[in-house]
Amino acid sequence: MSIEKFTQEKVLSVHRWTNTLFSFTMTRPAHFKFTAGQFARIGLQVGDELVVRAYSVVSSPFDEILEFFSVVVPEGKFTSNLQHLKVGDELFLEKISYGYLTLARYQLPLPKDLWLMGTGTGLAPFICMLQDFETWSKYEKINLVYSVRTRDELAYIERIQEIAQTFGEGHSGFKFIPVITREPDAPLHDRLPVLIANGELEKVAGLTFNPETTHVMLCGNPEMVNDTKEALKARGLTMNRRGEGNIAVENYW
Repeated sequence: MSIEKFTQEKVLSVHRWTNTLFSFTMTRPAHFKFTAGQFARIGLQVGDELVVRAYSVVSSPFDEILEFFSVVVPEGKFTSNLQHLKVGDELFLEKISYGYLTLARYQLPLPKDLWLMGTGTGLAPFICMLQDFETWSKYEKINLVYSVRTRDELAYIERIQEIAQTFGEGHSGFKFIPVITREPDAPLHDRLPVLIANGELEKVAGLTFNPETTHVMLCGNPEMVNDTKEALKARGLTMNRRGEGNIAVENYW
């Protein structure tokens, strides 16, 4: 891969949520533009090889820095090295952004109800979208559904509350709905497809899936994305193609 496609950037901070989940920020070059929901390609020098992976951006399109959310993949060539990041380390950033998990893809139905459903680090693009005032002005109802295995993995909780207060000031239609699949005492602990099929997710949200008003975005584990997509289709929703339809997806790896 040509090194000319990248700029060298410095790590500004590292936050470790658990032994396997961490966030980091890095410098943002003036030329790097992206739309909320898109991803960047980050490179790490491993020996003589530049190893590159895609990461959805957590930070707002208007922030002066870039933030990312990562999971450590056992034996992974990239994250097994990335997990040791320190402030001042250098990373490579491809000069352009990628991805179509953006609100601009929705033409019909018109914006009204937005469901953002993510597992693990699939939360990242939704944090970004919620830091864009346009998201709040477009939608009357916004449900952020975040599914993890244990309570310890619920990252960004305080940040989500701060975002809702700052960007959603005066907006009464936002709900944050955590799902914790390995803790039976959690209010919601089934997988997302089950919660959709049995109506529990709609009950907690106080909102039904409606082909005429609903936009759903999915990001995270590919198995979750596929199964949840099928559960939503069984409820009458359709895949978004050429601007029309309810469901947009992003496989996080």
